[in-house]
Amino acid sequence: MKRMKQLLMTMALLMCAVTANAQTANVTDRDLIGVWTLEWMQFDGEKKIVCGKTTGYSQFKYYGADGEYACAEIAMTSDGKVVVMPHEYGTYTFKNGVYSEMGRSASPLTLTDKTHFRGRWKNRSDSWVKQPNMPEKVVRYIVERCKLKDTPADISQSIKQNIFK
Repeated sequence: MKRMKQLLMTMALLMCAVTANAQTANVTDRDLIGVWTLEWMQFDGEKKIVCGKTTGYSQFKYYGADGEYACAEIAMTSDGKVVVMPHEYGTYTFKNGVYSEMGRSASPLTLTDKTHFRGRWKNRSDSWVKQPNMPEKVVRYIVERCKLKDTPADISQSIKQNIFK
């Protein structure tokens, strides 16, 4: 009877392992395509920072099927206004777990499942969650904001005159 229990337990564990491997195998490089928001980040030697409602801060990344890439910081002010701070716009590559954005040095990126990935850049580890229900209007707005590479000359001049007097 004891052997039977051991055998059943071994079979159950084996089935769990096979199921876990099958699930991991179903996550492909194409699963990165879409909108992602920063779930948490942790700088080496510091406490983990959980992003979202409690902190009023997150980051947005968009990965297009054609290699299009956009990144922005998103913050909420104390009076409830949302601020979109474009970070960059350009291209990314992702193949066999090796990721690069904007032509920078490649680093590993792990798709833990179809809705989460983890990465590391320099001294920061982070976790991202996919946002499949993000309205297209919001995605396009943030991506278009990221595309603005240079401040228009008249706006730049006005900022210099009014802020950097």
